[in-house]
Amino acid sequence: MTNETVARRDDLDDKVNRVFAGKVVRKDLVRKVKVGANVPVFVLEYLLGKYCASSDEMAIQMGMQVVMDTLSDNYIRPDESMKAQSKVKEKQRWTFLDKVKVRLVDSDYWAELSHFDHKYVHVPDHYVRDFDRLLTGGIWAQVDMRFEYDEENRGKYPFWIDKLTPNQLAAFDLEEYRRLRAEFTTDEWMDFILRSMGYEPTVMERRLKLLFLLRLAPLCEQNYNLVELGPRGTGKSYAVQELSPYSSLLTGGTTVANLFGHMSGRQKGLVQIWDVVGFDEVADLQKMPKEVITTLKTYCESGRYQRGQEEVSGYASIALFGNTQQPIDVMVQTGHLFAPMPDIIRDDMAFIDRLHFYLPGWEVPKMQNDHFTDHYGFVVDYLAEALRELRKSNFTEVIDHHFGLGSHLNARDRKAVRRTVSAMMKILHPHGQVSKEDLEEILAFAIEGRRRVKEQLKKMGGFEYHHTSFSYLDSATGEERFVGVPEQGGRDLISADPLPPGTVYTASVSSDGTVGLYRVEVSQSSGTGKLKLAGGVSGTMKESVSRAFSYLQANKVSFGIGRELDTSDFHVEVIALLGNRVEAEIGVAFFVAAFSITRKAQPQPGLLVLGDMSVQGNIKPVRSLAEPLQVAMDNGAKRALLPVGNKRQVLELAPDVLEHVDPIFYGDVRQAAFKALGLN
Repeated sequence: MTNETVARRDDLDDKVNRVFAGKVVRKDLVRKVKVGANVPVFVLEYLLGKYCASSDEMAIQMGMQVVMDTLSDNYIRPDESMKAQSKVKEKQRWTFLDKVKVRLVDSDYWAELSHFDHKYVHVPDHYVRDFDRLLTGGIWAQVDMRFEYDEENRGKYPFWIDKLTPNQLAAFDLEEYRRLRAEFTTDEWMDFILRSMGYEPTVMERRLKLLFLLRLAPLCEQNYNLVELGPRGTGKSYAVQELSPYSSLLTGGTTVANLFGHMSGRQKGLVQIWDVVGFDEVADLQKMPKEVITTLKTYCESGRYQRGQEEVSGYASIALFGNTQQPIDVMVQTGHLFAPMPDIIRDDMAFIDRLHFYLPGWEVPKMQNDHFTDHYGFVVDYLAEALRELRKSNFTEVIDHHFGLGSHLNARDRKAVRRTVSAMMKILHPHGQVSKEDLEEILAFAIEGRRRVKEQLKKMGGFEYHHTSFSYLDSATGEERFVGVPEQGGRDLISADPLPPGTVYTASVSSDGTVGLYRVEVSQSSGTGKLKLAGGVSGTMKESVSRAFSYLQANKVSFGIGRELDTSDFHVEVIALLGNRVEAEIGVAFFVAAFSITRKAQPQPGLLVLGDMSVQGNIKPVRSLAEPLQVAMDNGAKRALLPVGNKRQVLELAPDVLEHVDPIFYGDVRQAAFKALGLN
């Protein structure tokens, strides 16, 4: 066993034991003890750090035995409170582990013990002065307690604390933490923090490491709003539930009073007490009162909310976790990525717009044995203290040293990106020293997480959310770099490469401003000139395609494609690139695609075709240009074929749209086809 341990230890283990002596613990020991003890991880690791802080395997095994004996003899199960109280009475003295918090009632301090289940335990004043965390949520501690009949209170308060030894850190030196961070490279520190979380970084790609680390963001950044949706078994809520004594994870619904405090102000809400309030299994929040979401929406924006006549502030971050039921490609094609959320949240776009980062949980693998580390990491309580102290720091302006943010990011987008950058700086670079390359990696990652939120809002809402071409600018070179989201292909929905004959992009806008982006695909097979439509071509779209095909049939000789139409059947499929279905009149786009396939000519790359036609070939202008051209630009369009009847509307387009998308006008369908195919 000793040889295995020595072989397992690596250079990073040696370094962290030297630099952070007494503050690290072997994580495989934690898992062994955790199996038989239902105490928080930070309590276990405190004990292991105290008794097993050694490289000698024999000493580690002896320390493990001490920890196991301590837990066996001194840990009170929640259902054994009466038994524990009786044991103190019978033995007169007893030592045990429990969470202790202190209240000031009139002029007296009273300790409340969680599992011991007694709210009036005498506690010496000096412990309150020495450990101020007793007054702010409480601490886990080893408690030496005695029983003494209290004549003055007729025996109502017979329990007295003689000695209290915290099983959590009683003090933390942030400056030392920052100073010692400088002794590690970025890669070393990243792996060390991951091991401190319990994960093994050597089996992870760089991107996966960043995703795991981002789960710590709510713990170190005040008023940070995170959502993670993904498959079951990926450890979504682990960081909130296990890695900090300052976070609270809720399962099921809650009330306004519980979350935000009573109207009277006599009882504080969870957002005032905890650093993080997490909602596990968000689908279960369906029956939560609408008032909760309304108040939470206000809180997520500003950290303030109204209770009665008073405006109340809180600093808790909000984390939402939920399970996806479908593969990601299905979700992208058929709906949006907030579909697993309950209606009360999913239908409130203003609430969703307040989320700072959407963590793609589908990229995180289900947890298996090889994902957990056997190496050394911080004692979790030490890491939790570091993250908590760092909440007071602010790194939101650090990107301004080297980068600027693109024009499509509005004020709320910029706030979200800056918050994420600040959080990742605290996790990876708490000393404030970061290279331009490392900062750029963090910035692009932050932009991606916010863009994922906006892309879904674009699918769900109207034109208000269609500025999603997120980018940043290098201050030194002026170069603009665009950031996409992997699951949607970023800016490549409209390909810049030459398309095969018969393929054309088009778009449509509904009366409420919702835009549908489509790829029209027409193919030929031997036949007698029939039009065959795929299942997705229906309603208004079907009618416009049928009109265009009738016109094509009626004028096939003049177009020089009579033989092709007489001996071929035409198959039409229309693919919704944004996953939504908007009523669309796409006659001209179909005509161009059909003409393209018969002439075996490729449409121009990056081309969007707009407009519809009557059965006699008369051109119908589109309702509006602004919305479809904005969406087309966001997704890679370089030019747009437009009805001449929409020429005046071009003057009303945003300058950046005209800069990226060249308008090409047509007066009839023959002209449209020839211009689209680059024919004379």
